[in-house]
Amino acid sequence: MKNIRALVMLLVAAVAGLGAVAMASRWLMDRSSGMTAKVAVAAVDINLGQRLNTDFIKMVDWPSGSVPPGAFTDGQALDGRVMKNSVLRGEPILEGKLSPVGTMGGLSAVIAEGRRAITVRVNDVIGVAGFALPGNYVDIIVSTQQDKGNDKGSTKDESISKIVLEKILVLAVAQEVGRDETKPKVVNAVTLEVTPEQAEKLDLARSVGTLSLVLRNQVDTATLPTGGATKFTLLGTQAPVAASAPAAAPVRPVRAHYAAHPAAPRDCIGVLSGVLGSVECF
Repeated sequence: MKNIRALVMLLVAAVAGLGAVAMASRWLMDRSSGMTAKVAVAAVDINLGQRLNTDFIKMVDWPSGSVPPGAFTDGQALDGRVMKNSVLRGEPILEGKLSPVGTMGGLSAVIAEGRRAITVRVNDVIGVAGFALPGNYVDIIVSTQQDKGNDKGSTKDESISKIVLEKILVLAVAQEVGRDETKPKVVNAVTLEVTPEQAEKLDLARSVGTLSLVLRNQVDTATLPTGGATKFTLLGTQAPVAASAPAAAPVRPVRAHYAAHPAAPRDCIGVLSGVLGSVECF
């Protein structure tokens, strides 16, 4: 009898324990579900300029107190939007990384407002051995002939290299705009983001001389005006002075001198008229 009572008590205790565990688990689930929110994240790595669709997006639970500003809780709101920055798999897709609504995909979606994209031809040397990658900043150097004028006696045109543009963003190399790679890539064309005024300077620079790219630190914003390098500044010599024409002799006024000449001898006779007399010469 005592054994049966003990078994009943054990059974009741087990049932009560299971009920308590179930109620606690249910309470924790309800509480945790109220502390999370659905957030849209990248299902795969997404490059800038790509147009989003359902294959690129997945919804995950995110702690309600730490949802990033600009995050999307509805994946349908991202359908058709274009990325202007690259995102990695599992990274939240934020409004700040998207181009305005209605933007078409491609490189044009990456160009900032008021800016333009211009492509210049490069080689393995001009392109900084392939280290000028999308997202980097470069300076532009032009090597050309400095006009010394056409006046007689002036020196001939001299070579000069001058930095004409500073801190120019590289948008793409060849046809690639991805910014996640750090491996150097030798290409034959680089697309740069410039202002309209800089585009005019760059177009003129490549028509009058040879362009070179100078890679710079991404966080370096200082501008250092330079006077350009010529053969004479490179070698530390002075530029030859233009040969000047010999000075003309001063013009002196000419004064005329007149000499008095004696009068030529003439024949003269005396004439008496009454008491008066005179002399007639001929």
